[in-house]
Amino acid sequence: MILGIGIDIIEVARIHASHEKFGERFLSRILLPNEISYCLSHRTPAPFLAVRFAAKEAISKAFGTGIGAQLGWQDMEVGRKESGEPFVILHGGGQKLLHQRGAQSVLISLSHTQDHAAAVAILESGT
Repeated sequence: MILGIGIDIIEVARIHASHEKFGERFLSRILLPNEISYCLSHRTPAPFLAVRFAAKEAISKAFGTGIGAQLGWQDMEVGRKESGEPFVILHGGGQKLLHQRGAQSVLISLSHTQDHAAAVAILESGT
């Protein structure tokens, strides 16, 4: 059963500008080390950074909390299977909310172009 759904879209240029201005400080605020490493491994990292930003916003909307005291940037991580399929890893507040909501998993779909990045997240229970 679907317990929540979230969507987000962002302009890649906005994330690129923040990365240029604030550098590592910006990245380590919104992403975890594996996410940073993956994004920076690309010749043009901005679309990959932006889609992870959008993913975390979408996840927070699926939980109904937004990003804040209950669910922070570091409580969510976007992993990647060998096939390329993205998946959500929850830490700290994310795990706590998952259990509080009676949810089993968070599904995610990501898409990006040179100019925009978008993500959809679905919070689901096992029933």
